[in-house]
Amino acid sequence: MHLNPAALRTRRFMACGLAVAALWASHPGAWARDGDDHERARQAVQAGQVLPLRTVLERLEREHPGQVLEVDLEREGEHWLYEIKLLQPGGRLLKLQLDARTADVLRSKGRDHNRSGDRKSTR
Repeated sequence: MHLNPAALRTRRFMACGLAVAALWASHPGAWARDGDDHERARQAVQAGQVLPLRTVLERLEREHPGQVLEVDLEREGEHWLYEIKLLQPGGRLLKLQLDARTADVLRSKGRDHNRSGDRKSTR
């Protein structure tokens, strides 16, 4: 069976999402400062204050394809933020900060490691 590049990318993305979910399920302490933080994050998802990670990653893949390297869920005051690090095709490292309730990209910072001069861009 021969898959087109988009299908292959989707499969890799979903596999990475499953790996992140498995890591999160097996090591909740790695995602929260303590048990209370983990419980508050779970309650925030249930209350609709935070989108599930799978939903966020599916939306993100459409505009920012790449391999997910790291995901953090943090609370700043009353706002929840996902901080996601992606390795994009061509070797570009992209750091994104998303509103965890809407999955809107609030900030992005990229670095291209394959070009001379190690250029940075910020949006």
